[in-house]
Amino acid sequence: MLAAAMATIAEHGLDGLTMAGLGREVGMSSGHLLYYFRTKDELLLRTLEWSEGRLGAERSALLSRPGAARERLAAYVDLYLPDGHRDPHWTLWLEVWNRSQNADEDARARQAAIEGAWHRDLVALLAEGISRGEFRAVDPDRYAARLRALLDGFSVHVAVGLPGTGRAQVLTHVQEFIADSLLP
Repeated sequence: MLAAAMATIAEHGLDGLTMAGLGREVGMSSGHLLYYFRTKDELLLRTLEWSEGRLGAERSALLSRPGAARERLAAYVDLYLPDGHRDPHWTLWLEVWNRSQNADEDARARQAAIEGAWHRDLVALLAEGISRGEFRAVDPDRYAARLRALLDGFSVHVAVGLPGTGRAQVLTHVQEFIADSLLP
């Protein structure tokens, strides 16, 4: 169901994702889907968690491979940023976060867990690079918070298609920021 929801978002955007349409896609009634998900907000959050699980496995694999921390940081950034305008994962991420203004504590905690995993992995990578002398001696937690804020801001621009903020331009900005602020 979650893969079908993500495929619908990729093909038709969030407006094309309805409980009735998803039900037809997976051979269930919309009432049956509501039994499992209660609301569309819950369906969206569970789909985001599923998508993040896939990205988390990919992130774990790239961060655990041998090599320079700088190269793995570049791979982290590459994985973090949207593929382009209307990237389905980022489209979903933006919608879930927009709806979180009215979310209950459980939903907020689940969203925080998604963010926390990205943050912890980045902090660990930065600490490793610092200990090896590949990066300047910065506070890894503070630097990770700032870098992720930069990535989030640029990612929103890429995902919504703001002119002049395509993926290639954003990668250049982020690489320059890292070179100026982190590399010895």
